[in-house]
Amino acid sequence: MKNVFVKTTIVASVLLTVLSVNAQDYKKQRPSVDNIFEKMDADKDGKISAIEVEGPLKEKFKVIDANSDGFITKEEMKNAPKPQKHKAH
Repeated sequence: MKNVFVKTTIVASVLLTVLSVNAQDYKKQRPSVDNIFEKMDADKDGKISAIEVEGPLKEKFKVIDANSDGFITKEEMKNAPKPQKHKAH
């Protein structure tokens, strides 16, 4: 009987941990285009330059800058390829 209780407690603990992690991931939504521009468009010209860009967006700058003019516009940001979610194995 004691073994059943221990196993049940372990399963419940794992389940609660998984649910907690998934709830946290759900809350981590990508910022809106407007939020990104508010944060990164330092000179407020409506474009983000390679100098202004920060974080993971920096690595994707050339992909998002569709017309290769050295700036990301809100339109380019909205049309940018969405990041692929990594599947757990």
